[in-house]
This record gives sequence, structure tokens and C-alpha cells, in this order.
Amino acid sequence: MNSRRDRAIGAGTQVATEVSINFGSSIAGLLIPVVGSVVVVAARQLVTAVAVLPFYRPRRAELTWRRLWPALALGVVLAAMNLSFYEAVGRLGLGIAATIEFLGPFALALVGSRRVLDGVCAVAAAAGVFLLTATEGALDPVGVVLALTAAAAWAAYILLTRRVATRLPGLEGLSVASVVATVLTVPVALVVIDYSRLDWGVLGLLLALGVLSSALPYSLDTFILRRISPRLYAIITSFGPVVATVFGVLVLHESFTLVQLVGIVIVCVAAGAAIATQRERPRSDLEAAAESIP
Repeated sequence: MNSRRDRAIGAGTQVATEVSINFGSSIAGLLIPVVGSVVVVAARQLVTAVAVLPFYRPRRAELTWRRLWPALALGVVLAAMNLSFYEAVGRLGLGIAATIEFLGPFALALVGSRRVLDGVCAVAAAAGVFLLTATEGALDPVGVVLALTAAAAWAAYILLTRRVATRLPGLEGLSVASVVATVLTVPVALVVIDYSRLDWGVLGLLLALGVLSSALPYSLDTFILRRISPRLYAIITSFGPVVATVFGVLVLHESFTLVQLVGIVIVCVAAGAAIATQRERPRSDLEAAAESIP
């Protein structure tokens, strides 16, 4: 059972990662029109692999399917989550894409709940997303689907990261996942990239993006999820759309109507209320099912 001190450290670290990853996402928003989302994702994963792999390589004798399959699956989920999210950012903007993506951890936190309050909060969150998406006539429906895909992948990421953290020591699981995601994305990026658009400024931003959005927060996630439950993780993450919206305005100069801002706030408040009022439990029903898989 984690101590209060451990939970406090884990929660504080999670707040820092929310700032880091959303600032990194705003940098990605600057880069996507220049090099494309595939290159952005490949850069993120390559930086993570380079930063983590030299220090946390699994021992060859321990490379068994039973131990490594969650890390291999996590690598596939990372690639899918990042590709779908950044494609959504390019089509919808950071604030809207981040708000829709957050429905993933929110739904995970409500799995198995029978409380009336949770039902009300779920309806409120749906209404918030409706306000966010229905007020913009030119909103790209493909972008919405991509953001929902990223949401589902994020929920899978939370479950797999916790499983990896309990099976592999240190950051070994992350190093394996990073290699998988890098292998899946870098070859494609090398084919589609427009090399004439690359300069030292773009390369510097790609490096900063990789550190802020992947290497730092993903490394810390294994540390965090050993100390706090996915429920508490989701509570803190419920502030993520607001952070993303702020960076969208400050860095990307995005603009939102009053109705859209109200929609973002409704989603965050509904999620925070639903998750914060739940009783603490060792693991969700979905986690228990995942942990029963050999």
C-alpha cells in the first residue's frame, strides 16, 4: 500500500508532466504544418529511445514473451496514440483535440460504476464535447474520429503502463516500448519527410518536443503509476484540456468561442467531480481483467 508521502510525490510529479506534455504538444502544433505529424511522432519516439535505451536495456536472458508482451503492446499503443492525436491537432487545433482525447482516461475511471452521479457527470461531459464540436461549422469530422481514437489508445496506455511498471524494473519496459514505437514510425517518416524543410531551428524544436512530450513524461509515468492509482492519475489529468487550451492560445494563437470554452470547462469539471468522489479501490474491473491475462 503506497504511503501518503509516496502518493503526494506521485501526484506532484503528474502535475509537472501535464505542463510538460502540453507545452510539448504546442510545439508539435508549430511543427506539423512544416514536417507533418508522422515526422513529429517519429522524432518523439526516437528521442525517447535514445534517452532511455542506453541506461535501461533488459537483460537478454529476461527477454521472454511472458515478461515483454505488455511492453511490446505499449509500443504499438504509443505509436497509435501519438499519430492519431497529432493528426487530430493538425485538423482541430490543440485545445479541442486534447479535450476529446481526455475522454479516454475519463471513461477508464468510470468503468464498472453504477452511481447516479457518475452517469450525470458522463452526460455532462458528453454535453461539453457537443458544445465544443457543434459550434464550429468547419470542424473536421475526421479530426474528431482521430481524437476519439487517441482517447481509446490513451486508456490502453494507462493500463499497459501500470502493468509494465509492475513487471519490469526501472524504465526497462519503457525502453522496449520506445524501440517498438520507433521501429514503427521512423521508417515511414524517412519516406514522407520533405528534407528541404529541415533546418537547425526545426531540428531543435523536434528535439525539444521529444524531451518535453515523450522522454520526460513517459519516463516519469512509470514512476508515477507505481505510487498512485489510475483513478488519481485521471483526476489530475482532468486538468489537462485546460492546460492544453492555455498553451494553444499562448503558443499557437488559437482562438475559441465562449461556448467552446464553456464546453472545455464542463468536460474538466464533470470528469474531476466523477473521479474525485469515487471511493479508492485497489484496481478497476478493467485492470483486474487485464492482470489476469498471462
